[in-house]
Amino acid sequence: MCSRALYLRVANSMAMKKAKFESLDQMAAATAAALVQGAAGSAFQLFRDKQFHLLTGFEQLSQVEQDRIFNELVVACVVLIMLVLEAPDLRVADEFHGYLSDLNKKVPGAYVNQLRSLGVEAKYLRDWEKLITLRYDEYARDRHDVRAAAMQIESSEKALDLDDLSKIQMLVPVQAVAIGCHHHICRGKTEGRDDLFKLILKALSRFYVEIRVPFEGKKITPLTRARVALKRMLRRMRTEKRDEE
Repeated sequence: MCSRALYLRVANSMAMKKAKFESLDQMAAATAAALVQGAAGSAFQLFRDKQFHLLTGFEQLSQVEQDRIFNELVVACVVLIMLVLEAPDLRVADEFHGYLSDLNKKVPGAYVNQLRSLGVEAKYLRDWEKLITLRYDEYARDRHDVRAAAMQIESSEKALDLDDLSKIQMLVPVQAVAIGCHHHICRGKTEGRDDLFKLILKALSRFYVEIRVPFEGKKITPLTRARVALKRMLRRMRTEKRDEE
């Protein structure tokens, strides 16, 4: 699914009236289904990317290894959705948090149900349930280390203010997932594979923005995309400058 289509699906789901459903539970189920469909589409887009193939040595990998990599990309996107929904800085009305909590719980099952509808065997569905749980526990735990590392780097340049802390907090979920996904795709052998990490982070960041923005009631405009791209470029330039020094 393309990014624009994903935005529309999520935005439409959030805008649906309760009257169209027998319960908020049904609304949450429909939204979760749209979100995980977007996760699979985002993962597939990166999986088919020529640069991704080059950096992973894709053509030399076995079919089993290629499938494993695709699974890691999908589960990264699914877990990222879950981390967005539980992000403490997600700007939504207080009364909406209960709904988001219920929605979050439905996300793993929504993806498993999608696989079931495609005819995936029950034993593989159980494997997927275990993998999503495993990666969620890992990436959620890693958020603390990512936040601490980011604060240490940023504070080495200047004293952190509330705006700095807010930006760090906002980037923690996508950074934690990108680091973990990169680690698993490389089977832990990440040295010298920074370009692959940057590509994974870029793809996940794009998906992250297009998930988070609709939940906060905003539109993804060309200006929004430009600001995100500018911030990413400036951050990369600062990192490269530090490395040169």
